[in-house]
Amino acid sequence: MSRTVLIVLTAGLVLAALPTQAAGPYQYHSLTPCRLLDTRSPDGASGGPILAANVSRSFPVQGLCGVPVGAKAVSVNLTAVGPAAVGFLTLYPSGITRPVVSTLNFSAGESAIANGAIVPLADQSTNPLDVAVFAKSSTHMILDVTGYFQ
Repeated sequence: MSRTVLIVLTAGLVLAALPTQAAGPYQYHSLTPCRLLDTRSPDGASGGPILAANVSRSFPVQGLCGVPVGAKAVSVNLTAVGPAAVGFLTLYPSGITRPVVSTLNFSAGESAIANGAIVPLADQSTNPLDVAVFAKSSTHMILDVTGYFQ
């Protein structure tokens, strides 16, 4: 269904008729930023240890920080902290082959560098660990969620 919105100036002149965009299959829901993962924290599902070089690690997202079970994707802020060497991090849904693109690139010794991303989530019925991260170089990582798509 297409609707038209009319913008009227205070003098009563019609400025333009703009079509409204129909709702898509997924709607974005913003969240108060919330920390999903910090590898500087004690070892655990949402904590340490530090990400090792050339290794993938998966972790839960759905059901945490206001992200409901059944969410299709999340809007996140990814931060690398104190990387040991030049490298990158790649976020992707758990259970699939790692894509060849990076989410965040960094240089050795940077105190912290961040990037925003939208990451699809794994299907909860087949994989309870939603998101995987691959580290090309050993680094600590912080992942904050800012919203989700459902």
